[in-house]
Amino acid sequence: MRDRPCLTEADLIKAMAACRAEADKNNWKVAIAIVDDGGYLLYFNRMEGVAPISAEVAIGKARTAAMTRRPSKFFEDRVKERPAFANFPAGLLIQGAVPIMARNECVGAIGVSGVASHEDEQIAKAGAATLE
Repeated sequence: MRDRPCLTEADLIKAMAACRAEADKNNWKVAIAIVDDGGYLLYFNRMEGVAPISAEVAIGKARTAAMTRRPSKFFEDRVKERPAFANFPAGLLIQGAVPIMARNECVGAIGVSGVASHEDEQIAKAGAATLE
């Protein structure tokens, strides 16, 4: 049997705090989702004033990054090259999510929605960076 890292409650709180700090610093209102390696929701925050659809988008982006072990932007770019990727079953293929890696293993992902996609990704990266 192998030993594998996983996200703890403390990790979730730390990553969410970093995401919120990045969003607050830029006065961005967003929804933030943290999922496990299978794309299942572990921790979520929808800031006041954020559209309800942003909640679903953040979760979908995070699910994509977790299940593919890649930033969701990778697949957004792939769809431009090969439109058939639009039917990829892993979630939403839109920039704004990054996997969380520990000891070369994907332990989850952070997805964000509510501002421009590159800004969503900036927030997600801030949270993931606290767990490296």
